[in-house]
Amino acid sequence: MASIRDLVAALRQRDGVDAAIVLGRDGLLIDSQTVPGLDAEDLAARIPPIIGAADEVGSAARRGEAVTVILEHRQGVAIVSVLNAEAVLLVLVQPGAQIGQLLYELRRNREHIAALV
Repeated sequence: MASIRDLVAALRQRDGVDAAIVLGRDGLLIDSQTVPGLDAEDLAARIPPIIGAADEVGSAARRGEAVTVILEHRQGVAIVSVLNAEAVLLVLVQPGAQIGQLLYELRRNREHIAALV
């Protein structure tokens, strides 16, 4: 059976992926692989407030809790995928990278990925 480390490595090896980070809902790092120069612990610590804000928007819009949050920046995309009540996956993707297939796979395999954590 695959481990969370295997998942992180597989995501990081995808074309255009700069980081794959698994963190607790409290922002503490569980596992990560990043390109040099990125601080996985710092990034992980910044994700819980984003999820909180997305949940508030979902509540106000009567859409429920956030499942996936996509942040598009000038230098790439950050995909925040809530795996379960305890864990979150953050994937940083380079600008111009194809994210459609990645989003599909994350959505389709969310329960399997969550079981690894």
